[in-house]
Amino acid sequence: MSMKDAYVQKLQAQLDEWNGEIDKLKARADGAEADAKIAYYQHIDKLRAEQLEAREKLSELQQASDTAWEDLKAGIENAWDDLESAMKRAASRFK
Repeated sequence: MSMKDAYVQKLQAQLDEWNGEIDKLKARADGAEADAKIAYYQHIDKLRAEQLEAREKLSELQQASDTAWEDLKAGIENAWDDLESAMKRAASRFK
């Protein structure tokens, strides 16, 4: 397995994990009071948008040549850092 393939696998696993966490937040939101439900759904929408951006970056990486993927790595890591920070904020805010 190439370094690129291993990196893609790692990122895909992280996206899958975050998808599960977002689903848990949605389940909490479904059972929350009306005011809290609105806040949950707004935050979930933002998380889904950031997740979509991260998936698009991952797709770009997967399509890149084995030599060009290194150039895309910095942009991908920024998107991942943004999504990771948003996930942590959501986890602490909605505990």
